[in-house]
Amino acid sequence: MISDLRAPLQRPLVMTYRQMLEKVRYEGAYPTQERAEEAVRLVLAGLGRQLTGDERVELAGRLPFEAAAVLTAQVPDTQPLTGWSFVKDLADRAGATPATIRWDTGAVLAAVAALAGPDLLTRILRRLPNGYALLFGRAELTQAA
Repeated sequence: MISDLRAPLQRPLVMTYRQMLEKVRYEGAYPTQERAEEAVRLVLAGLGRQLTGDERVELAGRLPFEAAAVLTAQVPDTQPLTGWSFVKDLADRAGATPATIRWDTGAVLAAVAALAGPDLLTRILRRLPNGYALLFGRAELTQAA
């Protein structure tokens, strides 16, 4: 078998829903797994309202079943939100502050990014409006004028 050693394999992680919740709990420094699950459900529902197309389907295939069900149960919004508007929308829905929801979003989307893998995450960020890269823990790249 011949393989190209110069091109490292970049496989996304595979994890159970419980493992995903533990990752979110750790990333978000939540006191309980239940609090981590609240954040996962809120953020994935919001992402499900924003993400469309092949990227949505592929992401759902990489998430644990329970997380994929939350993502795909949402009907995509006709008006996409910027990253900041996404956070404000989730804050309004949850009755929480934008700072709290920004924290939740970062914790959940760190786990989602790990499950998606770098290639799918890049495609997801190309599909979403500005402001999501930072939510996923990536630098927001803009073109020079």
